[in-house]
Amino acid sequence: MISFKGQLVNLRAPEPEDAKHMYLWENDEENWAWSNTLTPFSHYSLDQFIEETGRDIYATKQFRFMIDNKLQKPIGCVDLFEFDPYHLRAGVGILIYEHQDRRNGFAIESLNILAQYAFETLGIKQLFCHIAKENISSQKLFEKAGYQKVGELKQWHRRSVSTWVDVCVYQLHLG
Repeated sequence: MISFKGQLVNLRAPEPEDAKHMYLWENDEENWAWSNTLTPFSHYSLDQFIEETGRDIYATKQFRFMIDNKLQKPIGCVDLFEFDPYHLRAGVGILIYEHQDRRNGFAIESLNILAQYAFETLGIKQLFCHIAKENISSQKLFEKAGYQKVGELKQWHRRSVSTWVDVCVYQLHLG
């Protein structure tokens, strides 16, 4: 039986009141380089996203979990995206927003809970992520969570008109 409650964090579905947090996180340009965001999000679009979250992952091919600390304060989110029920795989993305909340075990526990849910509930065989080659801390996080680096994509992400970065591909095989 999957539990969305860990020792440090709880994962849960987004609620309408989470829009204010998501608005701050999604519109922080410091995060755009890692999330492939090019334009700001409106309150309306985030309200629609939260409403859509209530739909089945088989219909939307994605799901966002809010990450709450033990004080029930939202500190970030972890996403399943590009869910492919035929090939039994999905992409993973994670954000712990505040710098002081990073390196405290919140992200690794969130990834472990998410992997357990993906395997036990959705029957997913593998999870994957793309991490910018320069993002060493994220690479170490995913490696600690059991993901293996399986390759690199050269000049995969465009940062500006003339700047391209390489991306490392990681996989976690479940079951």
